[in-house]
Amino acid sequence: MTAETAYIPVNVITGFLGSGKTTLLRQLLSAPALADTAVLVNEFGEVGLDHHLLQRLDGEIVLLQSGCVCCTIRGDLSLAIRDLYERRERGEIAFRRLVVETTGLADPVPILSTVMAEPVIRHHFRLGNVVTTIDGVNGLLHLARQEESAKQVAVADRIVITKTDIADASDICALRGRLTELNPAAPQLEAAPDAALDPDLLLTRDLYDLDGRAEEVRQWLAIETQGATAPHHRHDNVNRHGADIHAFCLRYERPIDWNVFGAWLTMLLNRHGNDVLRVKGMLNVATSSGPVVIHGVQHLIHPPDHLPEWPDDDHSSRIVFIVRGLSRDLIERSLAAFAGLLARAEAG
Repeated sequence: MTAETAYIPVNVITGFLGSGKTTLLRQLLSAPALADTAVLVNEFGEVGLDHHLLQRLDGEIVLLQSGCVCCTIRGDLSLAIRDLYERRERGEIAFRRLVVETTGLADPVPILSTVMAEPVIRHHFRLGNVVTTIDGVNGLLHLARQEESAKQVAVADRIVITKTDIADASDICALRGRLTELNPAAPQLEAAPDAALDPDLLLTRDLYDLDGRAEEVRQWLAIETQGATAPHHRHDNVNRHGADIHAFCLRYERPIDWNVFGAWLTMLLNRHGNDVLRVKGMLNVATSSGPVVIHGVQHLIHPPDHLPEWPDDDHSSRIVFIVRGLSRDLIERSLAAFAGLLARAEAG
């Protein structure tokens, strides 16, 4: 695929009510690197971008001072994305990146599913990073009482902790521990009121950026060194809807049969897809010289990527699961039983 026809990355900015999504978005859009960005915001979201407006292009689309195109989602997300693309193709607007800001109560998974599965969209767009903001003052309470907040953290590729200037240091420490339990592979960044975060780190170096892919894989697999499989320390016992969301990593030293693994994963997601919030991994496939990278959201798996070479000397297969209410033992035994069943069938 040439540069002219390259997939347009879609970044998602999510986070619970009052966690600072719009403040972060304003900071990012002021960066020259994001001047060629289109922004979709939900009409119930805390948009607050009016003071940045330079020109209204029509009833729905405005041009921001940064050069970004911004419009409101008033209906179906897929229709809004397709409309933006058609306008781009007609030369009415120009952009090379799309950012979707969700409402504070949104489950981000349907948005990711739209990008990954909607037939027209996936031929022109690709999933970028999911950035989740979390309130440094009230974040622990939100995670304990609001399942949407826990899911927003669980699907994140980057986590931005806000309001650190007014939060107690002990609360931030406890929050970081809970975030690591929910999603140990996502880097945790702090948003300072007097310094903007690097947009390159948050948005432009993303999951399917060829130059950064090996680095991203290493970040996923950092779960193994962060103690994610150890018993979780709880900071409270009250009404914790997100307590059953956890992460773990499966490691296999021997090469994996791709057909067996693919069939098993398909069956697993058909049965438990609602509770497999994310699955990411790097596989040593017997028929491939380099690793095969997989990435999925609930029932949907992105087409696998074949890297030309391994990023380091460790050629074991490692698969990170972020799940709700499913045990590591269940998934591990399921794969072993399925592989054994097929092996006996082939031998018999």
